[in-house]
Amino acid sequence: SGTWSTVWTDLLTDLDHYKGRAYRIEDVPGDDTCFYAFVAYPIDLFEEGSIVNVLTSLVGNVFGFKALRALRLEDVRFPIAYVKTCGGPPAGIQVERDRFNKYGRPLLGCTIKPKLGL
Repeated sequence: SGTWSTVWTDLLTDLDHYKGRAYRIEDVPGDDTCFYAFVAYPIDLFEEGSIVNVLTSLVGNVFGFKALRALRLEDVRFPIAYVKTCGGPPAGIQVERDRFNKYGRPLLGCTIKPKLGL
């Protein structure tokens, strides 16, 4: 920070504050080479009201990590406080469901990442 005391801007680049945390790892039954990793990220890494921002960060950054041979996203959970910041589509969810003729499931979208084959 250029000072001898901690200032609020130090938190903007604080790795310990912003890094993801693997809080549990489990074996995949029947496969000694695969594991389930449960990873949590601080919610203030992501733009409020933008599930797309979260999904793009997960799919674009985590799936692009070359040290992993294979990876599959099994589940994503959002804190209720974060979900409440998301207003939904401007025209309303029913208009979007009718437009795509998709019902009874989540409608999600994120930035396409060509280098990942998506």
